[in-house]
Amino acid sequence: MALDAEKIRADFPLLQTQKIVYFDSACTTLKPRAVIDAERKYYEEMSGCAGRSAHTLAKRTDEAFVGAREKIAKFVGAKADEVIFTKNTTEALNLVIRSFDYSQRKKIVTTQLEHHSALLPIMEQQRRGVAKMELLKTNSDGTFDESSIVSTIDRSTALVVVHHTTNTTGMRSPLERIIKIAHENGAAVLVDGAQGVPHSKVDFRKLGADFLAFSGHKMLGPTGIGCLVGKTEALEKLDTYIVGGETIETVKLNEVKWKKAPKRFEAGIQNYAGAIGLGAACDYLSKIGMQNVEEHEKKMGKKLIEAIQSISGSTIYGTSDSTKRSSLCSFNLNKVPHHQVALMCDSLSKIALRSGTFCAQPAMESLGAPNGAVRASLYLYNTEKEIETFRETLGKIAKLG
Repeated sequence: MALDAEKIRADFPLLQTQKIVYFDSACTTLKPRAVIDAERKYYEEMSGCAGRSAHTLAKRTDEAFVGAREKIAKFVGAKADEVIFTKNTTEALNLVIRSFDYSQRKKIVTTQLEHHSALLPIMEQQRRGVAKMELLKTNSDGTFDESSIVSTIDRSTALVVVHHTTNTTGMRSPLERIIKIAHENGAAVLVDGAQGVPHSKVDFRKLGADFLAFSGHKMLGPTGIGCLVGKTEALEKLDTYIVGGETIETVKLNEVKWKKAPKRFEAGIQNYAGAIGLGAACDYLSKIGMQNVEEHEKKMGKKLIEAIQSISGSTIYGTSDSTKRSSLCSFNLNKVPHHQVALMCDSLSKIALRSGTFCAQPAMESLGAPNGAVRASLYLYNTEKEIETFRETLGKIAKLG
């Protein structure tokens, strides 16, 4: 059954109260009423600490917190004790990269297409002399040099860090190939799923990666909550990262006995409302069906590319084949600066876009837009009518150049 975007829009309070064409979902998505209500319920009916106090409010919080972890685990095809709560994808990526064991192997393999949240912690490990970064070769259209995967990932590789889907082109990496080669060489794989988990069906068990990171706010959930999913054996090999309350079994001044994952990595009071809200977002997306979300995005992505291509002097970055990308498109108009395009879309038609290098400056340089571009990123609540408004608005702006 096809996704009905018009019907779905009724679930989003912001779309009912404001006249806006929201094309910035790669940055953060709008929130459905079910998610907002789930967060409110925590504060109004629980507002306790999980796993600590024994009173009724604490027990309710604990049950809801445990339930949220189970929902999220099911959504990505993992076990509940493989899900660690973090603030966002950035913290999840840092957790692995900064606590991985590089004593036997020093090399971290990644690409220039990665988000700064993946690149910067790797660069920091290299600066500290802990590890060495090496890049897989990618082409100017955002595709991978297949021969580079085999030649770069070798027996000296400790960790491979790669995106599921980029935030600059909406294109996917050849994950299955990368994971296979990495594991044949004894290396672990960390997947940045920030743009993948919200837009397609991701099954952690079938994927085969060792770690998967994603954020709640990019998949209809609250801000300030994300997850690191890891195979049990992979998580146990990580060193401690942030430590404190709830991470320990016992503490003596000369000895600490740590809890097993995920608790070992969840120090201090957690974002219970955020976790519960993310659980509600998983429920919402599951009810719609991720296959339906993906099909809707393919349809919208095709229309989006056609709209931009219809404007004389436009340049799209990455492949123009909509079947090979999500409904995300970075582009420039030859005679109008990217920030000006975004500002004018907002002022003329209330179209919300992103402009700049999208926290992925090396990626944009490799794609041919070192100074930045405009990014339109759609989701399940966007319609063909909105894309037509976007096309008409771009046409007006292009004539001003």
